[in-house]
Amino acid sequence: MRQVAYVVHNIRAAMAHWIDTMGVGPFFYFEEAPVRDLRYNGAPCDARLGVAFANTGSMQIELVQPLDHHPSAFRAFLDSGREGQQHLAYWTQELDLWVDRARSAGLPIVHTGYTGAPDGRFAYVDTRGLNGTMLEISEVQGRKAQFFAEVARAAAEWDGADPVREMGI
Repeated sequence: MRQVAYVVHNIRAAMAHWIDTMGVGPFFYFEEAPVRDLRYNGAPCDARLGVAFANTGSMQIELVQPLDHHPSAFRAFLDSGREGQQHLAYWTQELDLWVDRARSAGLPIVHTGYTGAPDGRFAYVDTRGLNGTMLEISEVQGRKAQFFAEVARAAAEWDGADPVREMGI
């Protein structure tokens, strides 16, 4: 496990909490996530998401805010009256292998897509009945791996300055 993700109503307030209360930062913030080919329950998904990433040690913290009311696992989480930890993520370079294993175990794949480039794919597995949270299998290589390495490096060297770094798409 390399990431704990929280779905929130207000990503700026969530970043402020993690920075001011938890001492975690800096956050790399995408006002709108560069997510491509997003599918929810097998159908194309037009959901827009704000996301922010920071590390605490080797653990990455992801904050996700749905920006619209299009159906998504994130919108469903908030609409159910919850806010907070929504998924755990495992990183791999063998996404297809792990997705096939999840499907073979009878676990539904609820979200797929990629970030950055096609080698940055992800799949969300509905494991809530097993452990109360979803599981993301995240393919981390290429540009995505470079970005995640930069997030970790920045956290290791962070002196409290520039706590939120606005990212373009």
